[in-house]
Amino acid sequence: MEIALIGCIVIVAFLYASAGHGGASGYLALMAIFSIAPVYMKTSALLLNVFVSLIAFASYYKAGHFRWRLLLPFVITSIPFAFVGARLDINPHLYKIVLGLLLFLATFRMLYQPSDKKATKAPSFMIAMAAGAVIGFFSGMTGIGGGIILSPLLLLLNWANIRETAAVSALFIFLNSVSGLVGAWHAEITLPPNIIYWVMAGLTGGLAGAYWGSHRFPVKWLTYALSMVLLIAGVKLLFV
Repeated sequence: MEIALIGCIVIVAFLYASAGHGGASGYLALMAIFSIAPVYMKTSALLLNVFVSLIAFASYYKAGHFRWRLLLPFVITSIPFAFVGARLDINPHLYKIVLGLLLFLATFRMLYQPSDKKATKAPSFMIAMAAGAVIGFFSGMTGIGGGIILSPLLLLLNWANIRETAAVSALFIFLNSVSGLVGAWHAEITLPPNIIYWVMAGLTGGLAGAYWGSHRFPVKWLTYALSMVLLIAGVKLLFV
């Protein structure tokens, strides 16, 4: 079972890194399907997020898709709120409900394939700060990193094109995941014994996915396959 989980982490990291994400919602979905103890889920997802999202950001930044001005208002509030959210000792049953709902959101994000727009508009600074606070809080509380919420927001409101969204989301996820890990560390961080193998799997998939996403294109059938994994995990968390 452990080998199957590690193989799935490689695939998840590849696909998410290709879209500028760390993959937390995918890792959490896998951990739910493989019946990993909830005590390990949040911190493991955040740790994998740190490595994979940083790889994705480096690749998209090198390709010239990153915009500091777009990221800044979101992270001003998201970083401290991710720290606060990670420190919460949330009831395991409530955690499963919140995570299940967020996995449904992640499913929508994976299936949503917007057309790339040339002209974009800058977001309101105050609205972006408010959105960053909400996203950061839920990121720290559940371990998702926040990219599955930020990226559709940027695209639907026409604040960035697809590759700019990927670049900004990658660094947003990295910063929130680090903040969440620090908050979790203050609340006694717990990691599974095989976490080193999970991290190695994430790095392998992340390196390949970041290159393909920033220079080529994601593989669509993998997108649909992963969306089904997220959907199954969400159903399991909410109804099983």
